[in-house]
Amino acid sequence: MNRYNIEALLDRYLKKETSIEENQLIEKWLAENGNADSNWKQLDSSSKDKWLSDVFMDIKASIKQNEPKVVPIKSQKHLWYKIAGVAAALILVFGLYLTWPLLEKRMLPTDLTSISIPDHEKKQITLADGTKVWLNAGSELKYAKAFDGKTREVYLSGEAYFDVRHDASRPFLIHTGKVLTTVLGTAFNIKEDPNNHTLEVTVTRGKVSVADDGKLLSILTSNQQVSVDLLTRKPTEKTVDTKTVIAWQDNDILFDDITFADAAIQLEQHFDVKIAFNNEKLKNCRFSGAALRGDKLDKILDVITDFNNASWKLTSSGHIMIYGEGCN
Repeated sequence: MNRYNIEALLDRYLKKETSIEENQLIEKWLAENGNADSNWKQLDSSSKDKWLSDVFMDIKASIKQNEPKVVPIKSQKHLWYKIAGVAAALILVFGLYLTWPLLEKRMLPTDLTSISIPDHEKKQITLADGTKVWLNAGSELKYAKAFDGKTREVYLSGEAYFDVRHDASRPFLIHTGKVLTTVLGTAFNIKEDPNNHTLEVTVTRGKVSVADDGKLLSILTSNQQVSVDLLTRKPTEKTVDTKTVIAWQDNDILFDDITFADAAIQLEQHFDVKIAFNNEKLKNCRFSGAALRGDKLDKILDVITDFNNASWKLTSSGHIMIYGEGCN
């Protein structure tokens, strides 16, 4: 946990946005190490907030990454409180840095069931509340055997389609890294792509809210999608054909006005092959069509190459090469 994350945690604490466990850890450190005088425990809530806010602003103003820690001193009268305040915040920072792994472990429930899907396989499971989840190849889901609390929370890595059982009193939360997707009862797809550093949430029914590290990014309804760039944290919203997005669930491959390049990506993922083009212009060709469940790769390639006045060949290395003049 770096300094910026700790600053964010302190900032959320001041805004009363932290969890109970985060509050307990922060206040424990303040009570044991950070009190500017011996009456810390006797301060009321507003006084504590004001004191901590002052310290937080001092730290942000005086500490810069890779620079000496300098505390501006305005007068001798305030010397003790400034030194004590900065020392308290520094103790809190380093204390949180050392104890953060334990805090994260405490924040993540220990009685979770974990299911990992091998490559080239898919699996459908039903959770304790009746929610159905379809997991794509290479994905992992951690979930509780029973949802006993005020929320229903799961942890996803990879891609999954959720059909959530409606329960207005207990929101359903999906953690995918720092991105949190919250619903009451709806159907949607989440796809985390570590290679392209993106995360997509696509709604097929109902309404979904998507937040990144506590910041609301989007509220989606049917046929809407938000794609989050995990490097810049920038979200992009658009309207999509959800049938194409969730085609992997039913083992169907759907092509709806897409480029040859995008079609090749779908085929690579579905059949675990490598497809290349001898002419970059081929990637620009667009077409629509559908490859139904059970169709073999060679049959699909015959159809889409004929449509684009192209041809294909299996190379000695086992890759597929597409040949043709292409499109402008």
